[in-house]
Amino acid sequence: MKNISLKRDLACTLLFTVLSIAVLGIIYPLCINAVSGLLFDSQARGSFTADEGGRPVGSTLLAQRFTDPAYFHPRPSAAGGNGYDAASSGGSNLGPTSEKLRRRAADEVARLRKENPHAPPYIPAELVTTSASGLDPHLTIPGALWQVPRIARARHISEERVTATVEANREGRTWGVLGEPRVNVLLLNLALDRQFGKAGQRAIMGDKRR
Repeated sequence: MKNISLKRDLACTLLFTVLSIAVLGIIYPLCINAVSGLLFDSQARGSFTADEGGRPVGSTLLAQRFTDPAYFHPRPSAAGGNGYDAASSGGSNLGPTSEKLRRRAADEVARLRKENPHAPPYIPAELVTTSASGLDPHLTIPGALWQVPRIARARHISEERVTATVEANREGRTWGVLGEPRVNVLLLNLALDRQFGKAGQRAIMGDKRR
């Protein structure tokens, strides 16, 4: 009797394992993938966006590094060794008493002031601190507007025109109540290129873009 009971228990265990793998490991993921593809096709494919030539330039869900003065720069990133590593999403995990965090914040402030000599004296906190994921693709409106003087000078256009581009790409609060009005850095930089030419074309376009 014990052998029969043991075999029955083993058979039930194996059957449950096979069914669990089939349902949770194959059927459920395929169903979710199919539904997401039908209802949220762009998001399911990574929310990639392209430049005017149709070349994919990044995902609107993930921040990427911009260093050219003619573009808006995202928040600092602690994702990966050099930041902005989509495979190593995460914050620095440094607390407010951390000497390393204070030094890094001081270095960021010094860098920002050097790169933005004509910006207002107050630096928005988000431009100094990393996000929890290290890959936040957005800036608040103040975080974007603080960078306007640098971009206007780099592109040889008025600050008013850059500010107008920020306002034209403003995104509201999620569902009208969550978060703050913001801009997607990648989409904002693509809008700059559409209106005023790519950064590498600044010398060619000259004052025609004023």
